[in-house]
Amino acid sequence: MSIKLFLRTLVFLALLFVILYVGMTNTKEIDFWFPLASPKPIHQPAALIYFGIFAIGVLAGTMLGAGGGGKGGKKSSSKGDSDK
Repeated sequence: MSIKLFLRTLVFLALLFVILYVGMTNTKEIDFWFPLASPKPIHQPAALIYFGIFAIGVLAGTMLGAGGGGKGGKKSSSKGDSDK
C-alpha cells in the first residue's frame, strides 16, 4: 500500500468521523431550504441533512477526480513514420 493511498484513506475516515460526530450531537429537526430542488423546505433531522450534503460532495469529488483518465491524446511515434 502506498503512503499516498494510506493518507487519503486516513483523511476520508477523519471526515466520516466528523460527520458521525455532528450527526450524534445535532439531533433536532431543522428546515433546509434549497429552492432549486424543492419549493418547500425539507424538514429532517440535522444529521441526515449533513450526511446528505457530505455524500453529494464525496460523489462530486469522486467524479471530478476520476474523470478523463488519459494523459492527453494519442501521440504519433516518429520512429515508424520515417520508414514509409
